[in-house]
Amino acid sequence: MNDTIVAGILGLLEGLTEFLPVSSTGHILLAGHFLGFHSTGKTFEVVIQLGAIFAIVGVYAKRLAAVFAAAPHDPQARRFILSIFLAFLPAVVIGVLAHGFIKTVLFETPMLIAVMLILGGFVLLWVDRMKLTVRHDDAMRLPISAAVKIGFFQCLAMVPGVSRSGSTIVGAMLLGVSKRAAAEFSFFLSMPTMAGAFAYDLYKNRDALNAGDMNLIAVGFVAAFIAAVIVVRGLLGFVSKHGYGLFGWWRIIVGTIALFALLAGY
Repeated sequence: MNDTIVAGILGLLEGLTEFLPVSSTGHILLAGHFLGFHSTGKTFEVVIQLGAIFAIVGVYAKRLAAVFAAAPHDPQARRFILSIFLAFLPAVVIGVLAHGFIKTVLFETPMLIAVMLILGGFVLLWVDRMKLTVRHDDAMRLPISAAVKIGFFQCLAMVPGVSRSGSTIVGAMLLGVSKRAAAEFSFFLSMPTMAGAFAYDLYKNRDALNAGDMNLIAVGFVAAFIAAVIVVRGLLGFVSKHGYGLFGWWRIIVGTIALFALLAGY
């Protein structure tokens, strides 16, 4: 299949799955493996996340602008900004220290990704069915201590197949955050996290990329942006009514199919 078409497919897959607790990286790495797609330093898979970042910023532009405008005189606005910054820091430290291992070992192990999709699916089903006491239902008013703990949960997603949004949502729910607020806080935390991963990966591979790589990245970026806007606009309402069970089963089914395909030699 033509690489440009594959890049578009992977971009759509990135946008559709980035904010769902199903592991977008796991999905596009497995899809790339079975479609025979190879990017320089696995940079394509990271950099097209910029499309999803633009989507979430666009959807939340008014609220974010209001928060930053109020920050000089509103302690609550400053606390929210600080909570996102502190939640983001653990991923910065671990991501920089383990970058080489993550990209050259974990990203190159499809079997690990399939197994983590399955295990993460069972965890998501288990947590979704737990009768947890909700203590926080506003993503912009979480205690700083809770935000920092969610930031450490996010670091579990350094292993592809775990899911950045899945780990933050599960962590938030275990800390007493409502299902809707957990998803929304995951949205906010994704902005600095994904932007940081994009910038650092682009910097590390700046000398290895060529014009062909950039063209494929552009195609993936546009596809990811369009798909992510659709998902972000509909996800909060869905999880408020139906929870995360569907995504748990999705992970298990996709992971199981991938596992059997890998064991069969594909």
